[in-house]
Amino acid sequence: MVKFPIYLDYHATTPLDPRVLGAMLPYLTEHFGNAASRTHAFGLRAEAAVTVAREEVAGALSAEPREIIFTSGATESNNLAILGAARAGRAKGDHVVTSVLEHRAVLDPCRQLEKEGFRVTYVAPDRHGVTSADAVAAALTERTILVSVMAANNEIGTLNPLAAIGHLCKERGVLFHTDAAQAFGKTPLAVHEVGVDLLSLSAHKICGPKGVGALWVRSLNPRVKLDPILYGGGHERGLRSGTLNVAGIAGLGAASRIALAEREAEEARVRALRDRLQLRLCAEIAGAFVNGGGAERLAGNLNIGFPGVRADGLMMDVRDVAVSAGSACTSATPEPSHVLRGLGLSPEEANVSVRFGLGRFTTEEEVDAAAERFVAAVRRRREAGTPRPALPPK
Repeated sequence: MVKFPIYLDYHATTPLDPRVLGAMLPYLTEHFGNAASRTHAFGLRAEAAVTVAREEVAGALSAEPREIIFTSGATESNNLAILGAARAGRAKGDHVVTSVLEHRAVLDPCRQLEKEGFRVTYVAPDRHGVTSADAVAAALTERTILVSVMAANNEIGTLNPLAAIGHLCKERGVLFHTDAAQAFGKTPLAVHEVGVDLLSLSAHKICGPKGVGALWVRSLNPRVKLDPILYGGGHERGLRSGTLNVAGIAGLGAASRIALAEREAEEARVRALRDRLQLRLCAEIAGAFVNGGGAERLAGNLNIGFPGVRADGLMMDVRDVAVSAGSACTSATPEPSHVLRGLGLSPEEANVSVRFGLGRFTTEEEVDAAAERFVAAVRRRREAGTPRPALPPK
């Protein structure tokens, strides 16, 4: 028996894993000390928990624990990486390269840099939503100091060629940042192998708690320098002042450890469920098309368009299945998704697209029930409006 509502919005956030909650609870109750209070047992116990979590997050990235800076989430990490690196490197250059498909947590800091006199080039992806190393290379100038390209897109799931971009940036002496909020714990991300210098991540995308994340900052070859964006105490190597969220950090550590240990098996399981859902929807709904379907994608991502049926109306019809029409961070914006528009879709094509996000606790029964609901809802809307299904985008 399937229990409703069904949650298929794992790109927006994920359920808290009970094992992660178990790791957090002691630091919400009896072990409540401040990790900066090193003169008594309460603080020392909290500091020890932070040290363990730092090792667990670093282990998931094949990095050094000292390179992990804890933050409130990927948005703060992105801001610290982009604003901090650009401002610290201004004597060398004033040009930043990013992609038009980035999350607003990258695009908005870049807009802020433009207000400060920096120049930003927004690279267009290919038709599948991939930002290539060649496209980045064409945008570089002698004044480029930073490239920021996401590891995996939050709407269409496409994976970018980080290693190729990283190699290019190393050759040109340019820092490379990646927003890995969606990719961390779901795809291999050994930082030295992919050649990044800065990497942002968030706990709540990997069945951890909300309100905590991290920024990996390369310490050697080169030693990355950042200007802080928060001041007041010099915590986290002076890069992120503020009392540490010990319980959240413990949760992030546990979530990172679990994701690393189970990644390969979970990736295969979730991909099989995604493919099952995609096959049924495409087989039973005429004209259905997959956005980003021609590229390598996150295993749990399916962004699919249903011609003739607006996504907002469709989701109103299928209230007992949680999906979205785009990024959760821009859900209040009535404009079509900038990601789908960046692929070359018309506003009409973008407005008929629905994002399904599958994850750790998704079951085959839930996938089948969701498919049944959406097939029926699309057919009802088409019969009521007698639309003629459009051709999928070229």
